[in-house]
Amino acid sequence: MIVEDEMLIALATSAILAELGYHVSGVAPSADAAYRAAVEHRPDLVLMDITLQGGTDGIEAARELKGRFGVPILFVTAHADGPTMDRAKKIDPVGYLIKPFSPRQLERAVASAIHASGRA
Repeated sequence: MIVEDEMLIALATSAILAELGYHVSGVAPSADAAYRAAVEHRPDLVLMDITLQGGTDGIEAARELKGRFGVPILFVTAHADGPTMDRAKKIDPVGYLIKPFSPRQLERAVASAIHASGRA
C-alpha cells in the first residue's frame, strides 16, 4: 500500500511497482484514508510519506498502522533532516527511501523492506 498525498508521485510509484511484479493494494492520500485502506486490504508493506496533508503526519500514521495491523513501514520522504529522522526511527521502520528516487532505488528499497520484514 502507498500512502502519499501527491497523487502524481503515488501513481508513478504504483506503476513502477506493478512493472516490477508487485501488487499495490491501495493508494491513500491521508492518514485517515490509510487506516480505512489497511482495514480493507491488510497490506504486507506500507510505503509511507512522512509529510501528509491533514492533521496527522506520516510518522503518526505509521505508528498507528504498525500498532493496529503489525504492518512493516518503509518511509518514503524528501524530509531527511535529523529531527524528522529521529522521530521516524522510533517507529522502527524496515527502511527509508529519499525522494526523488529512481525505479532501481525503489526496487531495491522494497525488496530489502520485504526481506527485513520476513514477509518474503
